[in-house]
Amino acid sequence: MDLTPPPFSHFTHEGLDIAFFDEGDPAGAPVLLIHGFASSANVNWVFPGWLKTLGDAGYRVIALDNRGHGKSAKPYDPDLYHPQQMAGDAAALLTHLGIAEAHVMGYSMGARVSAFLALAHPDRVRSLVFGGLGIGMVTGVGDWDPIADALTAPSLEVVTHARGRMFRAFADQTKSDRQALAACISTSRDLLTPEDMGRIDIPTLIGVGTKDDIAGSPQELAALMPHARALDIPGRDHMLAVGDRVFKKAVLEFLEEVGRA
Repeated sequence: MDLTPPPFSHFTHEGLDIAFFDEGDPAGAPVLLIHGFASSANVNWVFPGWLKTLGDAGYRVIALDNRGHGKSAKPYDPDLYHPQQMAGDAAALLTHLGIAEAHVMGYSMGARVSAFLALAHPDRVRSLVFGGLGIGMVTGVGDWDPIADALTAPSLEVVTHARGRMFRAFADQTKSDRQALAACISTSRDLLTPEDMGRIDIPTLIGVGTKDDIAGSPQELAALMPHARALDIPGRDHMLAVGDRVFKKAVLEFLEEVGRA
């Protein structure tokens, strides 16, 4: 399997340089991928095989590095990281590429950003896949202040908070700008209300690992939405569910189904 990172291009939105790739079949139905916190387009979508999986299925595969991540600009102002603003980057990328409507798939923070995108621009979103985030999108996903502290700690060795250690190690592994991530995590967790979710009448698949202790129930979130279904990803935690073959198979079947509708 070729998991080589593709070439990236850049555009500017709200004064920030945003990096993205545009791969697969140019004539295929576009799928826009929005990665999770402390990740990147490569880490979330290329290395776990999503670019290859979707590309081999005939889709045009587009993914951006969210602001603060990957090859994109990394401001240190927390006010620049609300999910509405990152959703604006995603919509601007579609406009930049001349794409009127796309399937949109987000993982973890990217799922939250995808929901805000669907609320702000329902005409731009053909279908939604939320990965790694269930009812936590509405109820919250616990106390994340220790994660910001872990990201700015002098070293991993002094971090004692378990989830903080996980994300600090992940940030170090991906060679992320930890100060930008600390700014991002302080404001990127804006919650959606049950009423917000009820207004998203786009076909939606919600996939969460059965060992994920962050996301919350996919069934509870799906119950709030008029056209959503839940998928349990067996035996996977928050970090490992993203590349799971059960998840990939379900997404391909879902995209084929909504593409025919």
